Amino acid sequence: MKPKQIEETGVKLLMGISLLTVFGFVAAIVWTIFARGWSCISWEMITSLPGGGFYIGKEGGFLNAIVGSVYIVTASTLLGLLVSIPVVFYLNVFLRSGSRFAYVARLAYDVLFGIPSIVYGAFAFTLMIYMGWRTSLAGGILVTTLLIVPILIRSMDEVARNFPRDLLDASYSLGATKLETMGIVLRQIAPGIATATLLSVGRAIGDAAGVMFTAGFSDSIPTSLTQPAATLPLSIFFQLSAPQAEVQNRAYAAALVLTVIVLLISLAGRLILHKFSKHKV
Repeated sequence: MKPKQIEETGVKLLMGISLLTVFGFVAAIVWTIFARGWSCISWEMITSLPGGGFYIGKEGGFLNAIVGSVYIVTASTLLGLLVSIPVVFYLNVFLRSGSRFAYVARLAYDVLFGIPSIVYGAFAFTLMIYMGWRTSLAGGILVTTLLIVPILIRSMDEVARNFPRDLLDASYSLGATKLETMGIVLRQIAPGIATATLLSVGRAIGDAAGVMFTAGFSDSIPTSLTQPAATLPLSIFFQLSAPQAEVQNRAYAAALVLTVIVLLISLAGRLILHKFSKHKV
């Protein structure tokens, strides 16, 4: 066997081992969550609020955490898209190719992309103290929006940078304005927007460190932005911290619900991505 063939075989073997290792870890995590969560989950647990002794093993559920997570993730994703999409258009349509400002902006967003969520939580908490806010649903939305905006911008920007520049030139040559050209770009990068949104939702719904500082925790469902809100990651954390085995099993039930929600979001994102991909050139 020739050296190049040996090298190729070795690389393929290494890739196969890496794939099996990653798949094994994922399978082990999912199996643990389903095995321990399925045995104690019930419809009452999903549809009821925590009782007086829920965190010491008595009756109740974690509906407050499910609703709180949905509130925070939905609002922060919408706000993040509202901020991110104009930034991506400005970097790729309004600025000239090779702009130094665009380079610095992308570098800054890369740095923000890698900052841990707890740092965002500490920053948002400091900002809330300065503004006179208490831990609340609004605080959770604020820190989660700050967390996902760099993810949205950099993910969509990478797709937009691969956008065929000939289409821009053709649009301008036909007399279209930059605003009208943005519609063409939006149609082409729609799959990238869907993918970026999916990544952001997955990061946002699983974050515990940031919302711990800002959203607080409550056994009730918030009815206004000024009230504290529970989330599934924090509910899981508090229940796993309990010494009772029954309460710890409930944490796995909450983790099971969180896993199913992420799975459903992933499937919905795949469907949306497939639909928008039909319009690409």
